[in-house]
Amino acid sequence: SESSFLLGNAQIVDWPVVYSNDGFCKLSGYHRADVMQKSSTCSFMYGELTDKKTIEKVRQTFDNYESNCFEILLYKKNRTPVWFYMQIAPIRNEHEKVVLFLCTFKDITLFKQPIEDDSTKGWTKFARLTRALTNSRSVLQQLTPMNKAEVVHKHSRLAEVLQLGSDILPQYKQEAPKTPPHIILHYCAFKTTWDWVILILTFYTAIMVPYNVSFKTKQNNIAWLVLDSVVDVIFLVDIVLNFHTTFVGPGGEVISDPKLIRMNYLKTWFVIDLLSCLPYDIINAFENVDEGISSLFSSLKVVRLLRLGRVARKLDHYLEYGAAVLVLLVCVFGLVAHWLACIWYSIGDYEVIDELTNTIKTDSWLYQLALSIGTPYRYNTTGSGQWEGGPSKDSLYISSLYFTMTSLTTIGFGNIAPTTDGEKIFSVAMMMVGSLLYATIFGNVTTIFQQMYANTNRYHEMLNNVRDFLKLYQVPKGLSERVMDYIVSTWSMSKGIDTEKVLSICPKDMRADICVHLNRKVFNEHPAFRLASDGCLRALAVEFQTIHCAPGDLIYHAGESVDALCFVVSGSLEVIQDDEVVAILGKGDVFGDIFWKETSLAHACANVRALTYCDLHIIKREALLKVLDFYTAFANSFSRNLTLTCNLRKRV
Repeated sequence: SESSFLLGNAQIVDWPVVYSNDGFCKLSGYHRADVMQKSSTCSFMYGELTDKKTIEKVRQTFDNYESNCFEILLYKKNRTPVWFYMQIAPIRNEHEKVVLFLCTFKDITLFKQPIEDDSTKGWTKFARLTRALTNSRSVLQQLTPMNKAEVVHKHSRLAEVLQLGSDILPQYKQEAPKTPPHIILHYCAFKTTWDWVILILTFYTAIMVPYNVSFKTKQNNIAWLVLDSVVDVIFLVDIVLNFHTTFVGPGGEVISDPKLIRMNYLKTWFVIDLLSCLPYDIINAFENVDEGISSLFSSLKVVRLLRLGRVARKLDHYLEYGAAVLVLLVCVFGLVAHWLACIWYSIGDYEVIDELTNTIKTDSWLYQLALSIGTPYRYNTTGSGQWEGGPSKDSLYISSLYFTMTSLTTIGFGNIAPTTDGEKIFSVAMMMVGSLLYATIFGNVTTIFQQMYANTNRYHEMLNNVRDFLKLYQVPKGLSERVMDYIVSTWSMSKGIDTEKVLSICPKDMRADICVHLNRKVFNEHPAFRLASDGCLRALAVEFQTIHCAPGDLIYHAGESVDALCFVVSGSLEVIQDDEVVAILGKGDVFGDIFWKETSLAHACANVRALTYCDLHIIKREALLKVLDFYTAFANSFSRNLTLTCNLRKRV
């Protein structure tokens, strides 16, 4: 049988219905819109035959946040009486606070009044009851009352306890959505730290793999072999973690479903990550490995450079920072020089000895380097019959890196130069790559420095414009100094950020949240706002403006209209009436007029002047009255609790 249930809000008086499923609507005859916000006790379905004692027990169950079940006579929308088996269960959040009530209903009218039709005429009452039970066996199976020990209040197990399918319950989010326990959030602190570890190991791989492949190093050293094995194990662990890490879907939502995470990873980076983790070094370390197989595995180690794809995934979040881009460009330049140095040595090592004639090429840069450092090549005639000697691997790598650096930076000292055709072709290609890389790096460096000084340039440009304006219109010296002082102080507080421009970019809801945050000091310090609802505060916040005042600035002149209510957040002001200081205002004070009690605009009876640098939060008369007219309950509280430190309508 189809399940029928209601969800009621346990935090509001009379527990109003927040959700009713189609089964309940079909069972009761009410449309969902008719049921919403009605009481979860189903008082709207009570009738003259509904038992009063049962009604009282239902209310007590709700009042005491208990689980219970009842047989109760209720009336459908067409006023047809129906017997229901009603189960009530409170739903608690993670803080063990009851937030919802779940009420399920089963039609048990057949058990209370067995049907008598033509086919059952003459049957005994027991026989008719047996027939009704046989026809409604599914109902009978679900009539067993729940024991209190069986009631589990956690929302995640509610469907299981009440024998409801998980697809039936509505998706009600009382708490923040939680991921399964074995799923890792991609933005958590652990994952961020782990990504940095992977980043460091990736750069280690990008440096060591080309060196080992080019210089044909065999990792017989146990320490290096263990280190490389540990790196492989860490990358294998990273593959496992990636199968349990959330990701951002195409719609911007965080995907935490394990099946979707696995499918996404298998379709994207799994194959590349797996190929880059195979233990080539362990296979290559054995002494009896065939030379051809050893060379094959040495070449396959280049596949590990695919790990750099991980770096591209992680660096997207940091490219907006100039310093990060600068460090990244320097690292890329050094990494490219290292790779080219390894290729440069591989070409020289391949061409220095002619394998057909078993002679050495005296014009090779390797041969010239060997002579210059005093470690020449020599032919072993008594032993293997091979060429031996030559520079050490350290000298060869340093010399190769020196050549690629001088070529990439377009310096080219010439003491190491290409001589063979292969070396010359590679040098041409390296010069082309180097010129593009050099231009890219220095172009980005220039842009970064321009961005670093963009605010400073804008500041000086604004100052120059103001000075030109003051000079052009011959503004008096005293006023000019005040203008310059105001601009400098305002810039130092706002850092040149246009708040209105930033807020205009944000959607309405986000803009209201930001405004509430910006005006939090006013809302928290003044008791007039304590009873304001969330919607009322948001409506007020978007109407508030923040102004900065320099010493000597007049906020109000005597005789001008008082069209705003001002809250002092910081600084000091003085109220001057007839050249006498009648009040000094500071943090937490309010001045202006009682707009909500007056029908006309007031004329300021005094001057209000800043003594120090001040921050004022002001709201215009029209905007305040508009909010108060809409939120009438708040208007009464606001008028009672707001006390003006200085009412500019009334003379002292």
